[in-house]
Amino acid sequence: MHKNILILAAGGGHTGYAYALAEELHQKASVSFLVPLGDSLSAKRLSKFGPVRFLLKAREPKTPNHVFIVRLIHALFDSFRLDLGKFDVVVSAGSNFCIPPALVAWMRRVPIVNIESPARFVKPAKSKWLLQHFSAITALHWEEQTKLLRGVVVGPILPKPEVSSNNKGYILVAGGTYGHKLLFDKLSESSLHNVVLQTGKVDPYSYLKQHPEWKVLRVTDRFNELIASAELVVTHFGVTVLEALVYKKPIVLVPNPEWTRGASLEDAKQLAKKVNAVTVFEIEVENLLKAMQEARKRKTPVFQDGAKNLANLILSSI
Repeated sequence: MHKNILILAAGGGHTGYAYALAEELHQKASVSFLVPLGDSLSAKRLSKFGPVRFLLKAREPKTPNHVFIVRLIHALFDSFRLDLGKFDVVVSAGSNFCIPPALVAWMRRVPIVNIESPARFVKPAKSKWLLQHFSAITALHWEEQTKLLRGVVVGPILPKPEVSSNNKGYILVAGGTYGHKLLFDKLSESSLHNVVLQTGKVDPYSYLKQHPEWKVLRVTDRFNELIASAELVVTHFGVTVLEALVYKKPIVLVPNPEWTRGASLEDAKQLAKKVNAVTVFEIEVENLLKAMQEARKRKTPVFQDGAKNLANLILSSI
């Protein structure tokens, strides 16, 4: 029977997991998406696989708790207005955004698939810990995560390579959705010329002014092409780490100390070990340059296809 699947894509790296899974599912099932209100980039990326609707996201990285609670209640009421009972499966691809619609779907007796973040080794993500109690499947990227959640290890959920990998000699510095200002500021003090800088919500103007030779952009729906042509990738936590693996790019992992609600520094060490990345915890120019030199010497590991494994599990068992 042809299944009707809704994927909850919370933006940024979470949309990356949703995209990778949708690649595997869309020719075998009817796939729809729910994304955060205003997230036009996620909507544009995912619309190639199926229809996209919007829902309020209760918490951003710096949202105060009292605002979060109000927005969460709002999102819950809006979720009740959605016809979630028509789906055969609802997939939660990350963050607090997924909690209201996932719980409403569960109340409608729709099976939930819960995907943990690949960056969690010490403590589970709070939203994933909560949703495991309501989920038919909790999908894990690594064997070590079985100590955190009751789940099934499917492997890292990687997108398919869509372009050929090559080396145009530039360093891709990726800040994700919200950016990494401390990293950008330090790199701007360097004499590096061959940089492509993706700033997210951080204002790119000062970096363009200081380094007119850099290519600087906020976001792009062709980000995979930037990764595929880079010499190496400098990034924080996020799906960029996994995308770099797809195109076999050396990785420098620089955790953002401003994001205290996410994964920890120990998580960063464990993730770096998994993907053979070089980590930088003290963000200084000298440390960053040394890390880049070390990363160039390392080979990227090869993993099982977690997206394909999870798609097959969803289609065969639910």
